[in-house]
Amino acid sequence: MIDKKSETIKNMFDKISKNYDFTNNIISFFTHKKIKREAILNLNIKPYSKVLDLCTGTGDFAGIIKKINPNANVIGVDFSQNMINIAKSKHKNIEFYTQDAMNLNFEDNFFDYVVMGFGLRNTENYSKVLSEIYRILKKDGEFLHLDFNNGGIINKIYDSMVLLFSNFLKEKSAYKYLINSKKFFYSGLKLLNLFKSCGFKTVLKKSAAFNVISYQILKK
Repeated sequence: MIDKKSETIKNMFDKISKNYDFTNNIISFFTHKKIKREAILNLNIKPYSKVLDLCTGTGDFAGIIKKINPNANVIGVDFSQNMINIAKSKHKNIEFYTQDAMNLNFEDNFFDYVVMGFGLRNTENYSKVLSEIYRILKKDGEFLHLDFNNGGIINKIYDSMVLLFSNFLKEKSAYKYLINSKKFFYSGLKLLNLFKSCGFKTVLKKSAAFNVISYQILKK
């Protein structure tokens, strides 16, 4: 098993924040932003919509949304203050706040869309996070979830390459955690059933990057 306590994971992301963007580019072969953009376009976000990028990290999803939809009201939150500091420096036209995904400081039925990339897997209680997302979404609001898939030869090759690359990094334990957390995270029908148990209806499910990544769009 892996340590999923919020404080442990927050401290880990604080430590790797400085090199987070560079490392993501390397381990995704510079494809992660293209995949995120593809997923966002499936949401068909309307002008002046309220959009939350939950577990925003350094603000990639939030930045892509704002570029595609300049009139959208985009907010990004993350529990790592160091990540939020970098996000603020990258995206001056977006609001960023430090918040815990299990206890969000937003009113009920506030957002039209919530997006979450590589975030749910790193939280201590999946159901609690999803219940918070459901609470803050408006009726018929949509939730985009994106993360790694499990299983398959391509995934095994990818995992081996990331572990090899991690040996050259100062915080290599963080990227070993990445691979281990993938193995313990839900995928396929189990993941869809988790969303359903929290009240969501599945609108779309797709895979990308030779099935290494998958994303789902869900409706309240």
